Amino acid sequence: MDERGWEACDFIFVSGDAYVDHPSFAAALLCRTLEAAGFRVGIIPQPDWKDTSSYTILGRPRLGFLAGAGNMDSMVAHYTAAKRKRSDDAYSPGGKSGLRGKLRCKMRPDRALLVYVEGIRRAYKNTTVIIGGIEASLRRFAHYDYWSDTVRRSILLDSKADILVYGMGEKPILEIVRRLASGESADSIRDVRGTCVRVHGGAEQWKDAVFLPDYSKVSGKDEASLRAYAEHFMLQKQNADPQSAKPLAERNDGDRLVIQNPPALPISGEELDSFYELPFTRRSHPMYDKAGGIPALKEVAFSLVSSRGCFGGCSFCAITFHQGRIVTGRSRESLLREGKRIAALTGFKGYVHDVGGPTANFFRPGCEKQKRGGFCAQRECLYPEPCPELKADHGQYLAALCALREIPGVKKVFIRSGLRFDFILHDKKHGREFLETLCKHHVSGQLKTAPEHVSAKVLDAMGKCNSSCYEQFRKDYEAANRQLGLKQYLLPYFISAHPGASLEESVELAQYLKKTGFVPEQSQDFYPTPGTMSTVMYHTGLDPRTMKPVYIAKGERERRLQRALLHFNKPENRKLIITALKEIQREDLIDSLK
Repeated sequence: MDERGWEACDFIFVSGDAYVDHPSFAAALLCRTLEAAGFRVGIIPQPDWKDTSSYTILGRPRLGFLAGAGNMDSMVAHYTAAKRKRSDDAYSPGGKSGLRGKLRCKMRPDRALLVYVEGIRRAYKNTTVIIGGIEASLRRFAHYDYWSDTVRRSILLDSKADILVYGMGEKPILEIVRRLASGESADSIRDVRGTCVRVHGGAEQWKDAVFLPDYSKVSGKDEASLRAYAEHFMLQKQNADPQSAKPLAERNDGDRLVIQNPPALPISGEELDSFYELPFTRRSHPMYDKAGGIPALKEVAFSLVSSRGCFGGCSFCAITFHQGRIVTGRSRESLLREGKRIAALTGFKGYVHDVGGPTANFFRPGCEKQKRGGFCAQRECLYPEPCPELKADHGQYLAALCALREIPGVKKVFIRSGLRFDFILHDKKHGREFLETLCKHHVSGQLKTAPEHVSAKVLDAMGKCNSSCYEQFRKDYEAANRQLGLKQYLLPYFISAHPGASLEESVELAQYLKKTGFVPEQSQDFYPTPGTMSTVMYHTGLDPRTMKPVYIAKGERERRLQRALLHFNKPENRKLIITALKEIQREDLIDSLK
């Protein structure tokens, strides 16, 4: 600030992550965007949250504070699906977790946003505070909290922030800060798309809003409350289309309302290009060098974000509620410019680590309606069958990858973001070409895929295509590699204990793995996190799409048994597997799973 001649920042961003000036990190992306718009922005990364002076180190901002918990939800960052403390944190210096020893107050706390807003208010009583990011976005209304096994109120109420920005924040934040700079107060900014605000009384002013079930009706554990919670979720899902969504209102404690304005209009490809071509250094702050840097940067330092949004519709994924279903892709020219800058960076050894997004091969809108900025609120694009209007076309993505491979100094361009294999199969024009190009140029020995399960019942709960899709892709992948004379393998990824999966379905998966000869080295226990349909199923025991009961594996014992079946090859799991098979009276399978 002294070097720039600033007496004060316009805004100060308090972040739960260490500061990395790279477009994959939310604080950097938003703050560079505000800087480009002419605002003076400071960043306080991972403040010592018990020390008020940590929030005053840059002085009082002229217009307000922005606060985000980081690229990951703070509770997910700190705890495993079994609710055990993690020993590492990829977004902190040296990869060390802030829950242990001397680091306890110097990195991200539990429920970081609540802690940060309280700290800001403690330092400056009358200042505007705007919250956003994944932790705020997915907790914007009443939400099931796995760690306390309760339904918590909107984080906007619990934090007492002025405005909550949900989804991807560039457009809402730019509108808010410009209005604040023009003299409007935060209390008067109530109509910005992509935001939630709290209102005391005056429900009649929101007569056009869709009223969700009250917090008092969804917070219990009786049958009526659970059904109301499932309905609450579906009303949100049905009002997520920017073109047709209505404002949503949720009543809390009498006359207090949380109002959600319709989602922000999708950004254009030109806007996405401009955001990602801002002058990022692509380095972590030098103050972290002695600690060994920031591990999360190593995965993305030489990567390109090529798209935003995902129309995959997986039940266990919160991208639909955060980035949205409309896919926006960057131009080939913009990717080339950024690729050339990466190739010129110190430490670049010729390998572009990734060219992708939430789903790498979703590079453009899925249909004409998405191109116009909307999507179907009542149906999915790929589930249970691909929509007739879906345009599966890898042509532009192939062209961008080809151009990146030709950059001087680039030896290999990898794709490490997830790929939807059913989308490749659905592309009759470029699907085979894409698969062959993928095998020839963009894989290094193994390709990670995510079939997730093989049971029809579980795949239905997950919102995924049936197992025959993966089997067809597996055969096509093997054939393509044979044709190219390459020895490359698929590394499928599976989830245990997802809603719909009982021990019977887990045995079905174990038998499939045994038959195909694949031995999984790692898997994921289902993790109920805010904002997903699967979490609604876990909490309510209902599929919110049909309101029919769905089987839920609750309790560590059954989750452990399902996990053991997935790793049937490990000797230490033998007793657990025998226990599981006896429970479902399938002792006849004990020898076959040796």
